[in-house]
Amino acid sequence: MKITTCVFDAYGTLFDVAAAARQAAAEPGREAFAAKWPELAATWRLKQLQYTWLRATAGVHTDFWTVTQDGLDFALEAHGLAEPALRARLLALYWELSAYPEVPAMLAALKRAGLATAILSNGSPAMLAGAVESAGIGDRLDAVLSVESVGIFKPAPAVYDLVGRRFGCPAGAVLFVSSNGWDAAAASGYGFRSVWVNRAKEPVDRLPWRPERVLSDLTTIPEIAQAGL
Repeated sequence: MKITTCVFDAYGTLFDVAAAARQAAAEPGREAFAAKWPELAATWRLKQLQYTWLRATAGVHTDFWTVTQDGLDFALEAHGLAEPALRARLLALYWELSAYPEVPAMLAALKRAGLATAILSNGSPAMLAGAVESAGIGDRLDAVLSVESVGIFKPAPAVYDLVGRRFGCPAGAVLFVSSNGWDAAAASGYGFRSVWVNRAKEPVDRLPWRPERVLSDLTTIPEIAQAGL
């Protein structure tokens, strides 16, 4: 089936989730944080994701901004950096995450090829709007879809349903791209064509499904989409 629609996870896929900690670490007076920021960023991201899974499983939903704050609070305490000023700065920077370098040109190439483009994310609408505006990619996206419209986090099938509801396309016509191996795998199980952007060179998750392609970045997504994967 021909691919008509390219859908991207947001955080870690289009937007660099480590950018907030990296930028804060480079600011004057944050020498102690500079020595620990990579570890803190990794813990923050892990707990952020874990809290989405736990809430989805327990049926106790909240918005992604809440789990982002909860994950940061855990990480700051775990790494002995529980300072209110640092917490406030990291959260402020999270609203201004930079896109990965290849993202603007990649999305522009998809639009030139006549493909629909969208974000499908755990992020709240306000968070996603801020990230899209900060990265300057709003004109390259046809839709920004948030789990808040269904009240549960990925990988719940109800989240993936949002794509067909918005674009009216069959699952097999969607190329879904995520930096989370579990997300790409679940999307494959749902019926999407899927790509895992494995920037960290991690092993494949042991799940019932697998992504169809594994890439190190997003550069070749337009060629893959036009070739039908």
